[in-house]
Amino acid sequence: MASLTLDSSLVDALGSKTAGVVERAFGAQTVADLLNHYPRRYARRGELTPIASLPLGEQVTIVAEVRSVTSRPMRQRSGSIVEVVISDGVGALTLTFFNQKWRADQLRVGRQGIFSGKVGQFKGHQQLAHPDYELFDDEDAARLNAQAQQHTPIPIYPATSTVASWQVQKAVADVLERLAPIADPLPEDFRRTHDLWDADTALRRLHAPQEFEDIEPARAALRMQEAFVLQTGLLQQRQAVRDMSATARAPGDLLTRFDARLPFERTDDQVAVGDVIARDLEGAWPMNRLVQGEVGSGKTLVALRAMLQVAQSGGQSALIAPTEVLAAQHVRSIAKMLGPDLAPELMPTLLTGQLSAAERRKAALRAASGQARIVVGTHALLSASTTFADLGLVVVDEQHRFGVEQRETLRAKGTAPHVLVLTATPIPRTVAMTVFGDLDVSTIRTLPSGRAGITTHVAPLAEKPGWFGRVWERAAEEVALGRQVFVVCAAIDAEASGKAQDEPEAAPVLEGEQPRTRWGVVQVAELLASLQPYAGIRVEILHGKMPGEQKDAVMQAFARGEIDVLVATTVVEVGVDVPNASTMIILEADRFGVSQLHQLRGRVGRGAVPGLCLLVTEAPEGTPARSRVDAVAATTDGFALAEVDLELRGEGDVLGDAQSGARSSLRLLRVVADADIIALARGAAERLLETDPTLGAHRGLDEALRRRLGTQERAALAKN
Repeated sequence: MASLTLDSSLVDALGSKTAGVVERAFGAQTVADLLNHYPRRYARRGELTPIASLPLGEQVTIVAEVRSVTSRPMRQRSGSIVEVVISDGVGALTLTFFNQKWRADQLRVGRQGIFSGKVGQFKGHQQLAHPDYELFDDEDAARLNAQAQQHTPIPIYPATSTVASWQVQKAVADVLERLAPIADPLPEDFRRTHDLWDADTALRRLHAPQEFEDIEPARAALRMQEAFVLQTGLLQQRQAVRDMSATARAPGDLLTRFDARLPFERTDDQVAVGDVIARDLEGAWPMNRLVQGEVGSGKTLVALRAMLQVAQSGGQSALIAPTEVLAAQHVRSIAKMLGPDLAPELMPTLLTGQLSAAERRKAALRAASGQARIVVGTHALLSASTTFADLGLVVVDEQHRFGVEQRETLRAKGTAPHVLVLTATPIPRTVAMTVFGDLDVSTIRTLPSGRAGITTHVAPLAEKPGWFGRVWERAAEEVALGRQVFVVCAAIDAEASGKAQDEPEAAPVLEGEQPRTRWGVVQVAELLASLQPYAGIRVEILHGKMPGEQKDAVMQAFARGEIDVLVATTVVEVGVDVPNASTMIILEADRFGVSQLHQLRGRVGRGAVPGLCLLVTEAPEGTPARSRVDAVAATTDGFALAEVDLELRGEGDVLGDAQSGARSSLRLLRVVADADIIALARGAAERLLETDPTLGAHRGLDEALRRRLGTQERAALAKN
């Protein structure tokens, strides 16, 4: 029988029909893809799954025993129905088959097997209609093998409605039988030091363990392999950047003049991070740095000082922002910080898709000629018609809003430009190491002095529905004091079908959430118009579907104090700076992620006016959805919340394909639980690459890297 390798196609391994079904179900195209589809748990013969706990409407796989079989004609139409009751010794479940009398001969009382299907309900009883199943041996063989097999785990795989767990198991067993030995990605001395199984043994035992004691050592070896391969790829990419030659950008008169006119002292963190960036810009290779810091910690100031250092030698900087509102705000704040002397010299220029054709041509000409040494924009910066005379620095604001393709398109407009990535969403150490391992990370923790701070309260409507009215009274009281209020909604129009373009994406659906959004911008504006205390209060709306010019006009009016209450979607999440805004009301707060709630809250309490954030939710106490809201109310420490967010959401949302540049999210590795493993792998990978940068002496690692980070994935990773 022909040997297979991990690179063999599934068509060659399983035939085109089976391979096609598996690819449609799981996206697997090669033997490696199939074998990376690991069992999610293991069952024991005789230890049956609790049927009583099966979730209605979900695809399940259970191990159970046949208790009764009946066959009868259907009442309303011709044909027969076979009903098979299976049990785990406590609960019972009915299997239903229409016009398949032969099932009664196969599913005899006493037989055990694996059953897969979607849990339904009929007359109050749980059932599986036309389930897939595989029975354990025939009865005679089962008696002979019972004792030998009782300690053999049964792998249960993630399945779909088209491919059952036992079908995955059969395909895996077929492939493993013909698979040639696997080269080990881990260096042998490292593996022996840490008492890890070799890759070949670990992979075979994970899919086909002889006993339950095989499972954890197999997982441990594969978990370390995953960490080692990923860290090696990230470190290689970091080295590839350092192998490039960059134009050294020395500080000079522009920076001196700027610092002299600053009306405040920079914080210690701003100074420290600024000094590191200044050294990076003078280095022999392009800077590739991520700066993370709380909302209002001074990331824009740090970035602007870097732009001035680049401008000193005639270089240009491009700052890409996720929204037109934020891009316009950046241009205004940069011009204000530069002052009347420096602003005309550097000519900060806005370039967005909403500009008129004439304005856009003018802005593009300034960028192409080098006249504008600071260009701020949205996706319009990525246009083929946007060129630069000497792009020396790319600044990406709120990196999670951009894919790697977009970042690379902008970088390619210069010759090995320096890159500075900013985020106000603090990143846990393990995520930074796993996702941004090719970037150098700097952190600004301290906030500027003179801020009044924010107080956060939950308005729990499930327990206290009367508080909804009090929320609006409280907002009116703030307006009476001469202050301004944000109201944030999860949708533009809750009555409209489909999803609004700026509805929150970050938060997964959790237990406790309402089945649908009840309050959109439209509904809240109508509500406030009907409330007597709001008769003299100026209320305006803002959302992503409004024309850019209109959005900018509304934001500027709010900044000037001409609007009292701004009802908006998450378009105000980042960068909007209105010091007189004292109150942030977030409706249906459980629909937003922890980090997003923290970002939104950061829009208030930015000046001498104390901030108040009201998180309005109908999620009942004790549910996961409510826990998310309570966590935000409990602390204003964004770094602590980042860890909470990771625990509540799981890293599946954090490690998206667009960020990691890898074929898929992590499989066995978990960034919270496996922090020590990731750190150990990174240290070992660094030492290995020092002595063998091309991996010429580590064929197994080189092959694993190629599979994990193929041509497309490596190209994507290079764009991070």
